[in-house]
Amino acid sequence: MTPRRLVFAAVLVGLAVFFYLSRQRGPEAREVDLAVVGRTTSLQSFVTASGEIVATRYADIGSSAMGRLVGLNVKEGDRVKAGQVLARIDRVQAASSAAAASAGLGALEADARGLSDQARAAQAELDAASARSAESQKARARATDLRTAGLIPQSDLDTAIANADSAAAQVASATASVARAAQTNNAAERRVTQGRAEQTRARDLLDKTEITAPIDGVVTRLDVEEGEMVVIGVQNQPGTILMTVSDLSAINAEVKVAEADVLRLALDNRATITVDAANGRTLPGRVVEIGASALPQVGTQAAAREFRVRVRLEGDTAVLRPGLTCDAEILVAERANVLTVPLQAVVQRGADTGVFVVANGTVTFTKVTTGVIGGLSIEVDGVPEGASVVSGPFQALREMTDGARVRVRQPS
Repeated sequence: MTPRRLVFAAVLVGLAVFFYLSRQRGPEAREVDLAVVGRTTSLQSFVTASGEIVATRYADIGSSAMGRLVGLNVKEGDRVKAGQVLARIDRVQAASSAAAASAGLGALEADARGLSDQARAAQAELDAASARSAESQKARARATDLRTAGLIPQSDLDTAIANADSAAAQVASATASVARAAQTNNAAERRVTQGRAEQTRARDLLDKTEITAPIDGVVTRLDVEEGEMVVIGVQNQPGTILMTVSDLSAINAEVKVAEADVLRLALDNRATITVDAANGRTLPGRVVEIGASALPQVGTQAAAREFRVRVRLEGDTAVLRPGLTCDAEILVAERANVLTVPLQAVVQRGADTGVFVVANGTVTFTKVTTGVIGGLSIEVDGVPEGASVVSGPFQALREMTDGARVRVRQPS
């Protein structure tokens, strides 16, 4: 055999040995990250959100009277009491309307008193006519009996009859007069009632030129200056908001929670509120209100819906002011003494949820039952404590199959 043929045969033998050994060794081991199934003494799950500090109770104060602001008795930051006069609107026109209403009511009441006197006089005349009619009817009856007995002439009977008819006519006339007087008097009483209502309206409008505080609190916003015109709200046109008075004895954090998290919340969930403007100060609190419907979306672009959640702050809130931004961390679940793995280690294979347990360089897909998610860890049940599981990288976990060979990825 020539040397060339010997070299060629050696190469063929080498290739055959290489392919044989490769098939015996199987696929190359894939580099992965490993994590250990550990026991956590306390696993907490939180919902995070952002929002602002608001007063538990506040009032945006407008005006029920239109005119120029001629007096402003407070400034922003002042503490006020319920009923305290905060501002005054020019009252000339309102005072004139009130005076005119009072004068008009006086005239109507005088007319009503006169008509009432006339009604009483008409009633007295009716009573007298009725008495005369009754007497004439008795005289007519006596005359009829006497004429039948032949004791009086026919002329006396005719006179008695005429007197009875005249008295009856007077009663009818007096009755009509009483009815007309009553009708006129009722109309006058209605005009008096309307006049009193007008007087009440005018006086109420006059009273409303003095704007008072509806609650005890602090003036947290002042939007007007003395001398400005104040308008009242009408349909589709809001009125002037003069100021906001807030009761700062109790403070809320009003945050917006994503729809994916809102169903995890419950009333009285504990929360921690961080206020960056107060040097990152944290305050404890609890959830007191969860929005029943999503907040209106601003703009036409589709966005994740959010729900308003209010957290009542506890502790010293004296330094806080409405409008300060804040972050909330709301505790929604807590488990003690549980096994956990990194969240990314849990994968889905068909209908099963599990992890890839590593032993002797190969992986075994092991089904687990998951529980509370806390930060980057998740509660699991179904794997032993201390077992090694594949925790990454994502692409390797996505493509991994049961029985695959792996090796630990070295830091680059």
